[in-house]
Amino acid sequence: MNTKNDAILAIGSGLRRYREYLVRSVAARAREVGLDLVLINNLTPTWQHEYFDEITVVDVFDHAVLADAARAVAAQRRVVGVVCWDEPLVQPAADIADELGVPGLSAAGVRGCRDKNRTRSVLTAAGLVQPGFELTTSIEQARAAAERIGYPVVVKPQALGASMGVILASDRGELDAAFGIASGASQIGDAPFRGTAIVEEFAVGPEISIDAAVHKCEYLPMYLARKRTGMEPYFEEVGHIVDATDPLLHDQDLMATLAKAHLAIGIENGITHTEVRLTQRGPLIIEINGRLGGDLIPFLGKIATGIDPGEVLVDVALGRRPVVTPTRSDVAGIRFGYPERDLTVRSVAVPHEAPGLVTAAAMVEPRAELRLPPGGYLARHSFVVCQADDAATCDTLLDAAAAAVRVDGDPLGPPASGATFGLPAGLLDVDE
Repeated sequence: MNTKNDAILAIGSGLRRYREYLVRSVAARAREVGLDLVLINNLTPTWQHEYFDEITVVDVFDHAVLADAARAVAAQRRVVGVVCWDEPLVQPAADIADELGVPGLSAAGVRGCRDKNRTRSVLTAAGLVQPGFELTTSIEQARAAAERIGYPVVVKPQALGASMGVILASDRGELDAAFGIASGASQIGDAPFRGTAIVEEFAVGPEISIDAAVHKCEYLPMYLARKRTGMEPYFEEVGHIVDATDPLLHDQDLMATLAKAHLAIGIENGITHTEVRLTQRGPLIIEINGRLGGDLIPFLGKIATGIDPGEVLVDVALGRRPVVTPTRSDVAGIRFGYPERDLTVRSVAVPHEAPGLVTAAAMVEPRAELRLPPGGYLARHSFVVCQADDAATCDTLLDAAAAAVRVDGDPLGPPASGATFGLPAGLLDVDE
């Protein structure tokens, strides 16, 4: 029997439109097993009050302050699990879990995920299919790496998510610009990774992502998303489709690759979001993230498969083997709206009714400035989510719903010289 002081500690709630569905499930699961749910967050709570038994507001991005706040909670309650789903906070959350001695993704496992150079090195050493790559800190080093690897190459920040600052370079001229974009984008990330860029071989093939639980080194896939990217040579993620009956979920080569990669990185327990290219050489892991997927992918997964990612997250945090058996066989997808050109938003109107529409929402407030790459990233003004019986129909429904979005705005001039590649001002929701 749990005492009234037993609690699960959540590090960061995320933003409402992107994460409330998850918080709702986590809270319900915590109450089901007789545990309080305590939040440490950086924003003054509003909607969070409905779900959390206690909320502490501190600067969660100051890791020392966050750690002190977690210790204060642990002094008053017996913390039996730690959960986190926000990319910038997964490392300090893992550090806290290690200090408190609770199950979950270890600090070492998260470090293996966060540092893409380390991930590449470990997976290459493990004999898995990986691209040629090099971590660079100067344009001269990047040029030499690209010549050695051979064009085209992908240039990316060392430790960011959501394809931010990732760009394809086909020759030396494009390489110079790409290095500036990637290393510039790195400035918004963690301090140890700023000013660096990874130059790597371009892997040809469709891209997918898999959200999974890991329990005592057992890899347990939940759902798989097919990714749609756009705005070449950039890799903006413009949509995803999750099919509960996707045959890749039963692909032995893919599943064996994923399981071996997680062991190599040192992930014995936790939740991961892995991005993979399906190449002629076999599955090539682009990156492993120590959290659930962003872009509402877990929401799509729940709609399509019936697997509740919040329940799985709590079970894994408590050291329990989660149930990941699908109870539905549907398809769900999301499409993000981008402006045709840089603009200052006046208004965004989304459809409230459309065939197959599950939900739709604006992602920016009036007066938000949206800049397309390379002036900015994630210049999304809206999203639509649809459900269907098969992937082709879902894609068609998403096309129609996205076409019904109406955006009014004023053109923006070019960004100021030396402006930092970053988030649009006025953004309501972004999840890495």
